[in-house]
Amino acid sequence: MWGTEAMKIPVPFSFSIAICLLIPGVFPESCEGIIGGNEVQPHTRPYMALIKGLKICAGALIKENWVLTAAHCDMKGKPQVILGAHSTSHKEKHEQMFAIKKAISYPCYDPESFEGDLQLLQLEGKATITKAVGILQLPKTGEDVKPHTKCHVAGWGSTKRDSCKISNTLREVNVTVIERKICNDAEHYNFNPVIDQSMICAGGRKGEGDSCEGDSGSPLICDNIFRGVTSFGKCGNPQKPGVYILLTKKYLNWIKKTIARAI
Repeated sequence: MWGTEAMKIPVPFSFSIAICLLIPGVFPESCEGIIGGNEVQPHTRPYMALIKGLKICAGALIKENWVLTAAHCDMKGKPQVILGAHSTSHKEKHEQMFAIKKAISYPCYDPESFEGDLQLLQLEGKATITKAVGILQLPKTGEDVKPHTKCHVAGWGSTKRDSCKISNTLREVNVTVIERKICNDAEHYNFNPVIDQSMICAGGRKGEGDSCEGDSGSPLICDNIFRGVTSFGKCGNPQKPGVYILLTKKYLNWIKKTIARAI
């Protein structure tokens, strides 16, 4: 998270050199990405979408021409969506690059509470499904994820706590779901913001595993099911673990209706 303890303002996990360097009073205590974890084998997470614009974000390909990401990911500056990417530094033969035809944020998204931090990107054209590019199926139900459930999240954020640079390769980390009661207590978020029933709180016990800036919009996978979207937190800090938007029945219905209306 960017910000100071005194401000206690959670900041979304997106990456911006301008914000990192220029905004007074909001200097990052860290600019990490995936904390801990390991580089994944190239193209073993074929659903991952790299979103490169004014900021770096990630997302999941949920249909041939739709990517699900976070609403706080800024789509100004004509960003490109890259599928089949592993490296961020050079073009690969498996990559498929798309412009964004339409960006649709959840209509009740609240940037202060992060409620509804979801965004659908309609691509210009359709992805070709290959061994490097594949679809991540939405969950059939919007059920909750129980505390202590083991999950994993991938992204291209930096692994260095003192660096604002993104990772050159896709990395993944294991995280464990934390009870909302704990996440909201005085030792953690202290209801600022409220971690409600539409959010999942997850991280490492000592902050050794986490998602962070540059990983916004990345899918949270629990028991091989797509359960959440990376939203905010304070990177690698066990008192401010990563928070993910839970794909509830309400959000799943919005996704399905939005896609159906656009056809």
